[in-house]
Amino acid sequence: MTQSQAYSSDRYEDFIQPVDAYNRDLIANVHPLDWINPQPAAIYDLVVIGAGTAGLVVAAGAAGLGLGLKVALIEKNLMGGDCLNVGCVPSKCVIRSSRVVADMRDSTPFGINPPSHIDIDFAAVMERMRKIRAGISHHDSAERFRNLGVDVFFGSAKFVNGNAIAINNTQLRFKKAVIATGARAADPQIAGLAEAGYLTNETVFSLTDRPKRLAVIGGGPIGCELAQAFHRLGCEVTLLHKNPHLLDREDADAAEIVQQKFMRDGLNLVLGCAIAKVEKTDNGKVIHYKQNGTVNQIEVDEILVGAGRSPNVEGLNLEAVGVSYDKRRGVIVNDYLQTTNPLIFAAGDICMNWKFTHAADAAARIVIKNTLFSPFGLSKSKLSDLVMPWVTYTDPEIAHVGLYTAEAKSKGLETDVIKIPFSSIDRAIYDGETEGFVKVLHQRGSDRILGATIVARHAGEMISEITFAIATKQGLNALSGVIHSYPTQADAIKKAADAYRKTLLTPRTQSILKFLTKFS
Repeated sequence: MTQSQAYSSDRYEDFIQPVDAYNRDLIANVHPLDWINPQPAAIYDLVVIGAGTAGLVVAAGAAGLGLGLKVALIEKNLMGGDCLNVGCVPSKCVIRSSRVVADMRDSTPFGINPPSHIDIDFAAVMERMRKIRAGISHHDSAERFRNLGVDVFFGSAKFVNGNAIAINNTQLRFKKAVIATGARAADPQIAGLAEAGYLTNETVFSLTDRPKRLAVIGGGPIGCELAQAFHRLGCEVTLLHKNPHLLDREDADAAEIVQQKFMRDGLNLVLGCAIAKVEKTDNGKVIHYKQNGTVNQIEVDEILVGAGRSPNVEGLNLEAVGVSYDKRRGVIVNDYLQTTNPLIFAAGDICMNWKFTHAADAAARIVIKNTLFSPFGLSKSKLSDLVMPWVTYTDPEIAHVGLYTAEAKSKGLETDVIKIPFSSIDRAIYDGETEGFVKVLHQRGSDRILGATIVARHAGEMISEITFAIATKQGLNALSGVIHSYPTQADAIKKAADAYRKTLLTPRTQSILKFLTKFS
């Protein structure tokens, strides 16, 4: 294939299902079937492999500075990566539809009689998701990036040597390169699973028919989010998890609230289990598992695996350029996101434990700084300086930033915890959302905030205030002085800060204050 030819399949179904108007629009933006790769420049300042969040931000950020930098971006599948195509965007669309069902079902306490039957049009839910995804895909489109001055190439990339990358039959020479190839759903290696067939986040959003019986393997964020959403949309969901508690990496009090919510809503939880094998039968798929020493089985129509991610390191020929990697951890980088080859950097899921879109975005900004604007290695930015929040989008959501108590203790820090339940927050009472809390971890004897967890229906919208406080080294005293609109659920943050201020009111300070009143 020559550079004047288009690199692509001419089949929409090779990229995403189903082939409808919305997915055709999506492909037209993020992998046009008639795309012709450009003639390469003599040499590029940056060549970026992978057009997910990290790669897109690096390419757009470098090309958009108006400095005349030559930037190439290579993608073998769909621009936008997981977030646009099989992650954040489709999952949050489906979750939003599922929340409408929950609000209708749970309307009695608000004086609204729920309908005797909620008619869920599963196909319409998924069509809405595809429509929204296609509608915003122009932000990540090949045409947009070409207009930004980026040379966009579709094809499989591999390193040839320390200053060249091969794509199709052409080589792109570079001064610096960035690996941003992301990660994929991990294969759980369960006997018979591949033969029976299963879904991952990369295929579940192609469904048009609702599976009556759905098993979800994995009680982490992906498994919990999708298990709850599909249960609310009418699937009989069984969630199987190897550990005795869901979301076991989260704050235990927070995870308990979500787990109890699942149980009340009728999700079938199989915790502390080990899956032995899966069998395909005439009536479905049978999962054999062991729990508490007893062998059990469950029959379902579909299996969704949401248990971990594997980095996309294959096929890059990293050995040829001295880039160290691990098949489980991904590309090895230092704190500056530099690989073991000083001319090659990495960002995003391919090299980081934080596998979030906003983490990839933040890392990409570090890469731009360190590849282009740190002469002789001066003034480089560090990954470890980032203050990283994250959110699990169950209902209620769990949002966290900073350290947990055990992490602080391992660092030799003495801590205290302030916990404000939403049952004491007026707006949460009005909203009927009193389950949950704001929990702030601070250094003992100081207002320094070390971490925070929020459990609330919109916890993700609230965590940024505390993230900003930690990032700018503002303590609880500063938060206490910030006026919060009333009534809002975010008032719980101010109440946590006020609770710290009250601890300063010791007998000695009371004596001083009393003395001052005599002269005021």
